[in-house]
Amino acid sequence: MRIPLIAASVGMVVGLALSGTANAETTAPQVAQIAPPAVLAKNKIYRSGTPSPQSCAIPAIRKGSAASLKTFHRAMARCANSFWATRFKAAGLRYSPPKIAITTGSGSVCGKITSNGAQYCPAQRTIAIRIMKRDLQDPFRMNIAHSVAHEWGHHVQQLSGMLDEQNRLYWRAGGSARTILSHRLEMQAECFAGVFYSSTLDSIDPGITWDEWTDAVSRAGESKVHGKPANLAYWQDRGYSGGSARYCNTWTAPKSRVS
Repeated sequence: MRIPLIAASVGMVVGLALSGTANAETTAPQVAQIAPPAVLAKNKIYRSGTPSPQSCAIPAIRKGSAASLKTFHRAMARCANSFWATRFKAAGLRYSPPKIAITTGSGSVCGKITSNGAQYCPAQRTIAIRIMKRDLQDPFRMNIAHSVAHEWGHHVQQLSGMLDEQNRLYWRAGGSARTILSHRLEMQAECFAGVFYSSTLDSIDPGITWDEWTDAVSRAGESKVHGKPANLAYWQDRGYSGGSARYCNTWTAPKSRVS
């Protein structure tokens, strides 16, 4: 098992390619304000209820096989679609699945894929995944699964109106306010991933206990985009332990929890 480090740009390295961001133009979040807009602070997705355990057919990964990794990613995508479609219906929101683009190259519909291997392209509503050499050499299931789960968190933000709102606020902000807004966005995607895991982790068969995973996340290297590893672990665990999107309102959380 490899312990993750958060890269200075996006995601986790040293094997755990934790996720990327939403693509730069609409990635960074909103301006710090006492009362965030209702679409952020009181979004309907927070009222989507507590999911029941969900069984997904997630296959084994064969070391060195790009085809096997693609099959794994597509199975994760089907699982995430099923999970979030049910949650959106419970919240009275319309759900539509993102497109999935999986490649061994670096190009995507929204530009170059980062070295961390995954990003969300809001304009195209596409999750772009790059199969990395390290994943072929040492396919750590939880790391690879998280590249899907985190980016799906950004898709949830897009469909629920939060990504557009944070983008508007971000471009009106500056300096440290932008940094905090970026953290709020990324940590919420982590929390949404945790909610997804609360229902599906047994099917994913991650090869690591939940406590081991969050401990590894909390001790990773720090990322300017994502924020402090301890807070990333906190939000991921909050979603997992709470089992509901209502635990994922990072927009009203104190700065100490999103730094």
